[in-house]
Parts: sequence; structure tokens; C-alpha cells
Amino acid sequence: SFRISNGKKPIEPNPEYSHTRNFLNMVNGTPPDDFVEKVFDVSLILYAEHDYNASSFSTRVTASTLADLYSAVIAGICTLKGSLHGGANEKAMEMLLAIGEEDKVEDWIREALLRKERIMGFGHRVYKKGDPRAIILKKLCMELGGKKNAPKWYRMSHKIEEIMEKEKGLYPNVDFYAGSIYYMMGIPIELYTPIFTLSRITGWSAHIIEQHDNNRLIRPMSEYIGPPMQRYIPIDERP
Repeated sequence: SFRISNGKKPIEPNPEYSHTRNFLNMVNGTPPDDFVEKVFDVSLILYAEHDYNASSFSTRVTASTLADLYSAVIAGICTLKGSLHGGANEKAMEMLLAIGEEDKVEDWIREALLRKERIMGFGHRVYKKGDPRAIILKKLCMELGGKKNAPKWYRMSHKIEEIMEKEKGLYPNVDFYAGSIYYMMGIPIELYTPIFTLSRITGWSAHIIEQHDNNRLIRPMSEYIGPPMQRYIPIDERP
């Protein structure tokens, strides 16, 4: 559907190709080399599952109502649409493109911080001292940049990482280096979040199956923290 929407002929999957090789071939029109295939495969593994993140939790809540797998996956996709969960890798790459060159990184980031803008791809609700998945992708980003003769994306990213750690005490998450990795593979930015879905659907499915196997309706309690003891005013007495 992506190729058709861009005026290109769709490419049939090759049964002799791996899942990752097929995807890259069907998007770009040419099969990737072995290293690119490996890097993309690693990124999908790192994105595949990650505890009770927002989308996985929503799939389990939906599954707990005894909705079928398809409905629960749709709930996960809808949750992933939010920019605080999905889309960070897109924003990270768009930021790098907006900066343009390595010598502009420091001024651009510091000005953005002064404006109190959010630098996407940094911070994590669980990993306060660094996302171990980002460490893996950082190394692969550097290696891929060398092979693609595009080292500036890694150098720019590394410089941003240093500034963010010094100024905000924040570390990159899995999305930060994924953006430039996908860009160097020739993957259009608008496909980055669908790729997240392509990978995470494996984790969602596992959560859904597990929930159905030993089900109990998930119904969290909430605590009211509003003004206490409000007096009821009849409708005809209200201003």
C-alpha cells in the first residue's frame, strides 16, 4: 500500500527471503545487503516486546474483556499512535534533518532547551540511567554510518546525547538512534511508527494469548482527589 500510494508498483514477497529482507525489498525496491538486513532485524527484536508499556497494557485490558486478538491488537495500534509512545523515532530524525550539520548541533539544542521544547528520543519511564536497547543501536548506527558513507548522523546524534546528559541528565531511549538507522536504510520517515507496530505486534500477541489463557477482567481502581463534600445544587437554582 505504501508503494501504491507513492505511485510505485507493489513488489511481491520472495519466499526465499527472511521477514526483514522481504520488508526492505518491498519498501525500497531492492534487497538490502547482509549488514543492513542484520541491523534491521536487531532493531525489530529490540522493539518487539517491553513489559507493560502503554500499548501492551491497552491490548491486555482489551483482551481481558474477552475481545478477540484482532480487536486487542487494534487497541494497541491506537495507543501507539500517541506521540509520547509511538512516533519518537520519527521526531528524532526530523530533528536531525532540521539541524542539518554537526557544527549546528549545540546551538540548535541549547536554543530548543531554552524554549523548553521536548527533545524526542530521550528519557524513559523505566530506564533512568540509560536504555540498554539504545546502547546496542548506538553501536550499529556508528557502523552503518561508516558503511553508508554517512557518518554525520551518528556524530550529530552522539553530540546531542552528550548535551542532553550534561544539561538535563537524560539519556537516549531506543527510538533515538533507530531514527537515523532507518533513514540510512532508505526507509521513509512516515514508515517508522508502522515499523514499530510491525515489531511490537509479536509482543502484543503474546500478551493477549497469555491474558486469554488465565483471564481476569482488568479493572484498575481510581482515587478521587477533587474538592471534598461538594453541595448538590438543584438545576433550577443554578446560575
